[in-house]
Amino acid sequence: MTQGRVHSLESMGLVDGPGIRTVVFLQGCALRCRYCHNPDTWSGEGTAETLTPRQLVERLERFRPYYGREGGVTFSGGEPLLQPEFLAETLRLCHEAGIHTCLDTAGCGLGEYGAILAHTDLVLLDVKHYTPEGWHQVTGGSMEPFDRFLEQAQQAGIPLWVRHVVVPGLTDGEEHLAGLEGYLKGLKHIQRVELLPYHTLGVHKYAALGLAYPLEGVPPMDGSALEQWNKRLNRTCVQADRS
Repeated sequence: MTQGRVHSLESMGLVDGPGIRTVVFLQGCALRCRYCHNPDTWSGEGTAETLTPRQLVERLERFRPYYGREGGVTFSGGEPLLQPEFLAETLRLCHEAGIHTCLDTAGCGLGEYGAILAHTDLVLLDVKHYTPEGWHQVTGGSMEPFDRFLEQAQQAGIPLWVRHVVVPGLTDGEEHLAGLEGYLKGLKHIQRVELLPYHTLGVHKYAALGLAYPLEGVPPMDGSALEQWNKRLNRTCVQADRS
């Protein structure tokens, strides 16, 4: 019987897809992003709860009255693609129950995503960087798995909400954001672009886990500084997809 490792549930998520959503944080991630605010999800085991897809969906259905016409369930992590069989079956059961599904991912899974994408209504695509060198600098990993996932998502025509974390000295500045714009113009099916300002809300978790925080001393970013770039990317990249 397929089982999955679930780190936690957030019952009233308002920022991880349209409407009111239940956010399912799955355990395990192969990346080590320098600004990660969920290091407690890295380990494949951790303190995760083991559930079958049916058990998880039964819990999700309890929140159905809050979803309304736009809400649903978002699978996040960690990296949800690292539990492909569990994720695919849970997504299928969500669709059988009439629940809108969203996948919040950096695209770094195990390679084949047909069964997952067949029951995914929306992808929140975490674009760590738009060059292999920059991707490695941010995550410590390779961009190739991301490219494979994105190719399959593009072929499947899955709508994308693109997210990019802007970190002072790492992924900020006019030149970097212009490069991001050029990269995104080459993609299809983008419905929204979200530049996310760097924050330090998860720093306390590193101390609790006995880990050094990679961006120690980097101050949080004022989101208002990204307002014009957010407008620009949504104007140029989303419109390019609609044309």
